[in-house]
Amino acid sequence: MTIDQLIDGAMRPVADAVSGFVFYALPLPGAELPLIVIWLAAGGLFFTVYLRFINVRGFAQALRIVSGRYAREGDPGEISQFSALTTAVSGTVGIGNMAGVAVAISVGGPGATFWLIVAGLLGMSAKFAECTLGVLYRRRNPDGSVSGGPMHYLERGLGARGWPALGRGLGIFYAAAMVLGCLGIGNMFQSNQAAAILIDITGADASVFAGRGWLIGLLLAGAVALVIIGGIRTIAGTTVRLVPGMALLYVTLALLVIGLNAERLPAAVAAIWQGAFTSTGMAGGALGALVIGFRRAVFSNEAGLGSAAIAHATARTPHPASEGLVALLEPFIDTVVICTMTALVITTTIYDPALATGDISGIELTTRAFASTLSWSPVPLATAAILFAFSTMIAWAYYGLKAFTYLAGEGRLQDFGFKLAFCAFVVVGASVDLGAVIDLSDALVFVVAIPNLIGLYLLAPVVKRELERYRP
Repeated sequence: MTIDQLIDGAMRPVADAVSGFVFYALPLPGAELPLIVIWLAAGGLFFTVYLRFINVRGFAQALRIVSGRYAREGDPGEISQFSALTTAVSGTVGIGNMAGVAVAISVGGPGATFWLIVAGLLGMSAKFAECTLGVLYRRRNPDGSVSGGPMHYLERGLGARGWPALGRGLGIFYAAAMVLGCLGIGNMFQSNQAAAILIDITGADASVFAGRGWLIGLLLAGAVALVIIGGIRTIAGTTVRLVPGMALLYVTLALLVIGLNAERLPAAVAAIWQGAFTSTGMAGGALGALVIGFRRAVFSNEAGLGSAAIAHATARTPHPASEGLVALLEPFIDTVVICTMTALVITTTIYDPALATGDISGIELTTRAFASTLSWSPVPLATAAILFAFSTMIAWAYYGLKAFTYLAGEGRLQDFGFKLAFCAFVVVGASVDLGAVIDLSDALVFVVAIPNLIGLYLLAPVVKRELERYRP
């Protein structure tokens, strides 16, 4: 028995049980509707209506804030609001923007793209609520650093409203699930995919790295360690340089492909629109497209999961709502822009409904779509994918650290111990076939939406109050 089989065999029952709980589905004609999709979609819709479409009316102000127009010397926090945004974006823009969208289209048809965009727009409002609370209830540590995120606003926010036991319990539950989830989907999955991509572009079976995933893991772990050892300031400094560049590279390639296939664009847009509302197609037609689109969008931009609030809590601002406004740009960048670019590349090039039942999906489908127009694109795409994976790892290292120190207490020993363990898991992820480990961490990441949204609903009046108080 190989180590891969041993790990998968040990973790599969746990992964199946947790996944079954999180993704339990309501049977409907022609499709299934996972409860977690209902839970997350309802949260985005609620805050969009409750906050009077803050995702639309706050967009221009968000751009003004992130430009630094209102920044003042001495504002509380650790990093600039732009740096907080790039750190959070680095945690969401990743392999999912390339592979996840392709999976959504191959399973749900082009119509899934429409619902992916809708989910991204609704997620902007949920993200506003999370990150406003993240700043409002953040805690300043004796060393001057800041700790924030759902575990803190669940404990302190619900405690202030008369539910201290509930708040503490939900905070502990959230932090524990986040620690375990970050080691999988935010760490091992990313290093595993980066290793697979690097091996593929350097010769596949003939690559010098073939059978030496551990070597790639060591290189990645070393790079991750160099960044995360300096804390949020070093992470933010890296993402400020990395995120705009890698996003620009990917979007430029996508726009080039779409432009060269401009004559097919009207038909692609029509297919997306019609597939979103008609009963034909895969996965139950319109319902299937809705479910797949929402699920992939949430997996991509994490709206409703609360993870980004951990990074946004460190922003230098005296106004919690101002950081909430900055945060709503995140799902727009990640889902409405980058994921839509991927979808349009696929639908204007090689997409064929027959692929929905074939073996081509994920990042292979995306790569083929780009290469069908730009034969040289696999190398820059692979570079972008590896950078996406790396940036996701360094952001999730911070998320996991703050969740861990919430449970174990702040301190240098706890800080060093977690970072060392995180880097070790990078090597493991690049070395083995993860199987059930990824399924479990995927489910755990979605589990955190349960306590997070409970807290957001209960603290909704606080979010609205902070928005009404905000004056630039």
